[in-house]
Amino acid sequence: MILHHVALGSGPSVVLLHGLFGSARNFGGLQRALASRFHVVALDARNHGDSPHGAGMLYATLAADLIETLDSLGLAQVAVVGHSMGGKTAMAAALLAPERFGRLLVADIAPVPYRHGNNGVAAAMRAVPLTAALTRAAAEAALAEAVPVPAVRSFLVQNLRFGAAPAWRIGLEEIEAAVPDLEGWEPVAGVYTGPALFVSGALSDYVLPEHRSAIRALFPAARFVSVKNAGHWLHADNPMGFQSVVEAFLHDWGGPRR
Repeated sequence: MILHHVALGSGPSVVLLHGLFGSARNFGGLQRALASRFHVVALDARNHGDSPHGAGMLYATLAADLIETLDSLGLAQVAVVGHSMGGKTAMAAALLAPERFGRLLVADIAPVPYRHGNNGVAAAMRAVPLTAALTRAAAEAALAEAVPVPAVRSFLVQNLRFGAAPAWRIGLEEIEAAVPDLEGWEPVAGVYTGPALFVSGALSDYVLPEHRSAIRALFPAARFVSVKNAGHWLHADNPMGFQSVVEAFLHDWGGPRR
């Protein structure tokens, strides 16, 4: 599947991959900042943003979508930055086709299975009454029981199109069916020996010390850093702190230019 993308800037290519229920625009500020030095491509994953919908969201499938999209854009090698689901996609792609990825930055996720209740979130989103009178406030209120954090409800409702016929722009049925795969991690053969940075939110519990052995088994050059005053959504919680880490990691990235 060829994914929808937003591109800015020129220079060596950097690809940005968002997390579950997100879209390319989640990285808008980072993309604009990096575009002064790089050709920055933000992608919408399948069933997200403006990309096509389709069944099946194993990470091998999402990695294949990424590589097919790079082929369609004529990008032979890129640096990749992925958050959460996007981080797992980036890891799988780097293991499957290491020659395509000159640098790998994974934001607040490890190559291990998680259980975070996203099936309940998807079900609650599908239960929002999509009537012509629906407002943003009403949609957020309908999600309150399943999604108690107001900032997360606001984030989810960004996926709604309002108007005479409100609709979710994302493939909720496909996502809900794929939650076990998205929260899991199927083993991927291979090792990525290139530069790899695993960035955690200092307030997050997604990447724990006991995960480091699993990370280093697949990414032997992995380094680790945390962003202060940030949880799992570190690029939203502390955007300047996250941007500084990304810029430092990419400072000497001079891969093939577009």
